[in-house]
Amino acid sequence: MPVQPPELPAIMKVAEGYGLGLSDADVASFAPMVHGVLASWDAVEELHARTAPTAPDRAWARPEDADNPLNAWYVTCNITEGGEGPLAGRTVAVKDNTAVAGVPMMNGSATLQGFVPARDATIVSRMLAAGATVTGKAVCEDLCFSGGSHTARTGPVRNPWDPSRTTGGSSSGSAALVASGAVDIATGGDQGGSIRMPASFSGIVGHKPTHGLVPYTGAFPIEQTIDHVGPMTRTVADAALVLNVLAGPDGHDPRQPNDLVPDDYVGALARSAEGLRVGVVSEGFGHPGSEPDVDDAVRAAVDTLREAGLTAEDVSIPWHLHGLKIWDVISIEGAAAQMVDANGYGMNWPGLYDPELIEFYGNKWRADGSQFSETVKLVLLSGRYAINRYQGKHYAMARNLVPQLRAAYDEALARYDVLVMPTTPIQASVIPAEDAPREEVIGRALEMVTNCAPLDVSGHPACSVPAGLANGLPTGMMIIGKRFDDATVLRVAHTYEQAVGGFPAPHAASVGSAG
Repeated sequence: MPVQPPELPAIMKVAEGYGLGLSDADVASFAPMVHGVLASWDAVEELHARTAPTAPDRAWARPEDADNPLNAWYVTCNITEGGEGPLAGRTVAVKDNTAVAGVPMMNGSATLQGFVPARDATIVSRMLAAGATVTGKAVCEDLCFSGGSHTARTGPVRNPWDPSRTTGGSSSGSAALVASGAVDIATGGDQGGSIRMPASFSGIVGHKPTHGLVPYTGAFPIEQTIDHVGPMTRTVADAALVLNVLAGPDGHDPRQPNDLVPDDYVGALARSAEGLRVGVVSEGFGHPGSEPDVDDAVRAAVDTLREAGLTAEDVSIPWHLHGLKIWDVISIEGAAAQMVDANGYGMNWPGLYDPELIEFYGNKWRADGSQFSETVKLVLLSGRYAINRYQGKHYAMARNLVPQLRAAYDEALARYDVLVMPTTPIQASVIPAEDAPREEVIGRALEMVTNCAPLDVSGHPACSVPAGLANGLPTGMMIIGKRFDDATVLRVAHTYEQAVGGFPAPHAASVGSAG
């Protein structure tokens, strides 16, 4: 569609916004030049249309309540390319922040409702090429800005272990569908723990790859320096299998190093972990909100690793406690500027954009900003104030502190092969009531991020595995490795899984209940 040439009042509004001090005569003088320049916009649109993809005709449906007891499906489908491959015969739920062409993508939010992408995300293309069958889009939290499972516009996602409790977020539906056995594997996204936290609460395996190992292309961005996608599975072997398929450069994601060469993560599991050194991070335990049962379960899991032939000792990383504050500034100012003001993608970024999503989402949220979730409203009020008042100075400071945070983990990882700590300091909490006060809604969305969020900033690989049940609910142990040494993380996770004889599944009666 041709660009609409601006009338004089529209040009004056821009001038006033920048404080340019233009008179009516000045604006009238600029107008024909502005119109002439904007002709290039029409040319770019015509050129782009020559190669822009068209959404395929793929059948999908909104599931009936009876077929969606945990409210974990956004839509269901049955997409396969047939053929053989490492994922042949496996069913996959794709987190609904990630594009499946021709299938609606809501990202949990009214601000994207009705959007249908025209291009598969890279990870979706790779799984289909590997023989997988995509059976639907898993509900995720509203714009993925919640660690609880109560903010999606389609309603709360219920934990299959206890449907009154959160699955964790923002990959809430993915966790519930894997834990309940509705799918074999799922994808998740992780900017503050959103793969690992629901894995912890739901008793499954969630692996956040090293930043840049897996292309983020086609997933809805929050902040490019902390955006990750990765596998959520019932076993470590499946996580390694999926990572083999997902990892590697796609040529479209500048988060990825030019010299990136993925490992064979499945092959790594065959190598013994005996003799590997485990650093138990003291600062990951005993937070003001920590539950002793969780700390105890993870300490017991470390003892299991010792019995399996690994060595383990406590290590102090004081910077771990600074990491959450650094993440606060980066995620809040960064999300206000990129995810909202710049319609997800921003500019000055040499990757693959989704122009249709940018326009759809930008128009929709600007038409009614009240549709944002309470957590996103908090992000905007805090982040935009800070940017307006201090011009992004604190974001710059936080980014400049990242090398020190990363170096603190790297220094410990020079002495240990992996680090461990509780994934979440608490177990799954109760889902807030529909009429819960704002303070409870936001508190329940952010109460569990303490240990996970710093690793999104540092970019290290981190995998959550079930550390055992307490009070009838799962706990999670997080295993952290050197950047791009995801293989060692998965080796240790697999060794632990083998030592405990596999991870338990929720009772079938709980899965089917919505009460």
